[in-house]
Amino acid sequence: MKFPASRIRPHALKPGDTLGIAAPAGSVDPTDLEAGMVVLQSMGFKLRVSDEIFAKSRYLAGTDLHRAGHLSRLFADPEIDGIICARGGYGAMRLLALLDSGMIAAHPKPFVGFSDITALLVFLTDKCGMATFHGPTVTTLGLGDTDTQKWFYRVLTEKKPFSLAASSPRTLVAGQAVGRFYCGNLTLFCHLTGTPFAPDLKDAVLLVEDIGEAPYRIDRMLTQMRLSGTLDRLAGLALGHFEGLDAENGISEIVMDRLGDLGFPICGGFGVGHAPDNATLPVGMTVKLDADAGTLVFPQPAVC
Repeated sequence: MKFPASRIRPHALKPGDTLGIAAPAGSVDPTDLEAGMVVLQSMGFKLRVSDEIFAKSRYLAGTDLHRAGHLSRLFADPEIDGIICARGGYGAMRLLALLDSGMIAAHPKPFVGFSDITALLVFLTDKCGMATFHGPTVTTLGLGDTDTQKWFYRVLTEKKPFSLAASSPRTLVAGQAVGRFYCGNLTLFCHLTGTPFAPDLKDAVLLVEDIGEAPYRIDRMLTQMRLSGTLDRLAGLALGHFEGLDAENGISEIVMDRLGDLGFPICGGFGVGHAPDNATLPVGMTVKLDADAGTLVFPQPAVC
């Protein structure tokens, strides 16, 4: 099978490398970072933790210019080998018009985060041409299960193809799809719709997750994305955790009602999102979704 072109892969991390901790979104409590920092150090990584990440402006980790400046310096710094976000929350979208995509593209390195960080994952992939990583933040890494920690280390350090099997597979629409992989928070994908920073999902495989959203809100977001034409040429859809829905199968029913007639394969039950199991996955890389087998197969290593 011929796979479409992938984004620039960052170099693999290794023990002794330095990870910079970024705070591009919500304000950060130092005590919330401790457990995750211990996990990262146990993996052999050195950490760069600047006092800048503890700035506060209302519910944000400092002003937009402050957060954008610190993130940009982490990318430009040759002593920083990779970047992991301290937390999500809200605020990453506010940085998109402030970042220099050309400068960042000249310094590709692993960048990891999820939830509100979805906006930056899309920006770095689409505007900077680099693969990024949907995975734990520092605050959630310390709370994640051991498999989540192993996935984080494996995907960022091993130059091998890999696959992820759904932990509780639900084949909603049978079939297979190959395309560029996008992964992130449904609310963020919805809010990017109609902006210059919305991802081009034509022939893409999309994995979405969310937390604390009522069923009608999930319905409304999917309806908006459908009406906008965003999903017209989607190759396939995978579902991660949707924490807080009233019923276990609620997300399946809503997705089938809103999207089941569009013809692309749909599979639920992947261990990705706001839960102790949150597998690290490369955004922008080629993936094969097998909705019948309940797998995501990445035919290329995520790092080089």
